[in-house]
Amino acid sequence: MQGFERADRQLLDAAALAGQLVPAGSMFAFLAAHRAEVFPDADYADLFAPPGVGRPSLPATQMAAVLALQALCDYSDRETAEAVRFDVRWKVAIGASVDDAGFDPSSLVYWRNRIARSTRPHRVNDAVRRIVEATGVLAGRRRRAVDSTILADAVATQDTVTQLVSAIRRVARLVPGAAGQIAAVCTGHDYSRPGKPTIDWDDPAAKDALVSALVNDANALVAALEGAAVEEEAAAALALLALVAGQDVEPAEGSDGRDGRWRIARKVAEDRVVSTVDPDARHTRKSPEARRDGYRAHVAADPQTGIITDEKLTKAAGQKNSDPAVAAEFLAHETAGHDGGGGRLAWYGDSAYGTGDLRDAVEKAGHRAVIKPKPVQPAIPGGFTLDDFTVNDDQTLTCPAGHTRPMTAHRNVIFGALCRDCPLRAACTTSKTGRTLQVHEHDALLRAARAAWAASSGLREDYMTHRPNVERAIAQVATWRGRRLKLRYRGITRNNAWLKRRTAALNLRNLIGRGLTRRDGAWMLAT
Repeated sequence: MQGFERADRQLLDAAALAGQLVPAGSMFAFLAAHRAEVFPDADYADLFAPPGVGRPSLPATQMAAVLALQALCDYSDRETAEAVRFDVRWKVAIGASVDDAGFDPSSLVYWRNRIARSTRPHRVNDAVRRIVEATGVLAGRRRRAVDSTILADAVATQDTVTQLVSAIRRVARLVPGAAGQIAAVCTGHDYSRPGKPTIDWDDPAAKDALVSALVNDANALVAALEGAAVEEEAAAALALLALVAGQDVEPAEGSDGRDGRWRIARKVAEDRVVSTVDPDARHTRKSPEARRDGYRAHVAADPQTGIITDEKLTKAAGQKNSDPAVAAEFLAHETAGHDGGGGRLAWYGDSAYGTGDLRDAVEKAGHRAVIKPKPVQPAIPGGFTLDDFTVNDDQTLTCPAGHTRPMTAHRNVIFGALCRDCPLRAACTTSKTGRTLQVHEHDALLRAARAAWAASSGLREDYMTHRPNVERAIAQVATWRGRRLKLRYRGITRNNAWLKRRTAALNLRNLIGRGLTRRDGAWMLAT
């Protein structure tokens, strides 16, 4: 059943004995005074059995405050438990006595899991959102800036051999009867032995032979277990094995794969799983030189106050996890009344957000896009770009030389033989078959955005004034005391829950810095 804080102070109450040591205006001092109002017991009553049934839990007001402080300070469960046991600031914040021994780190796992399985898995974040709305700090603030950053995952990136061996072992653990099938059909390696196979890793032929053996073992095991009635976790293990058996390999030279000869592919799969321990982690690149593995944290914030209005953690790769795709979700939340709702908003984003689809969504929602447009690249340096071609009302395209060609069903325009003797060919294309272009569905929006950006210094000044402010919110999310954060959990669900707790803690700290207080039952700001 639900446990509650004591109504009276204990003899060695930390706040009474050492409360003066906690800096006024800090998160610790605020929670000491208002944790029960930020995280009321009633918000957590649905997590427990009726009164009188079972042993009382740790008080929800204390544990919610601990979860917020843990996310803010980027502590592990053990570090958090030690802080509650030894740090006077934490004791004051949660209303504990100086001699309180705290709790076991597993209690934090228990609370996170219980909240995650409930109908309101982000209630810490929801509580702070209610405070943001009650203070009116965003009233009249009609700007939103969006950005994202890559956060490193909590596991080591695995190479192809390690993934194949690990995935087969995972199937052996989770799928009933798989161990016997592995003994019968898998001959490339003894999967009961720990570690990597023993070969001469400097010998390319030995590596290719090992890869072939492991891929054939994986395919044979998947075929042997095909159609087996298994539970969800076992089915996921089989699907993961099939995935890793195909994502990093290709038929060996002179083979079509049917003879069982494989090699590691000479390219990186677009949506490559980087670890069988955390199948949701992905590989991405900030630039051709900067390779990163992990997840992408997306954030929308009010650039004037720094209040984070929306957040989402996704895989680091994939079109549906891209910056413009998630920004469209943030836009839909705002349009539906999320965080205070109605009115025309200005959306700020760098060129990664300058897609036609997002601009169209912003326009249809009645908002304004202050987004740096993506530059169009000429086929020849200094030559003609798409903007030098005219899109006509009859779904045709006219080139700078005056030639007109129709668009195909996929909005491609092929000039072909018209380029052969064109006097402007040298500035247009080097292709023997002539210039081919694809016209975006929202080409008119994209052209208008590029033209407005080039013509209006006011638009660029507006962008430079407000958009860079979101970088501070991103830095707060992704760093702590000068170091880059690394995620502590596996999978999108757990890491997204962490992100929401962290943004809640950051928003609460922001409001405290603005003089957040409670008077006559209402939240208000001093500034």
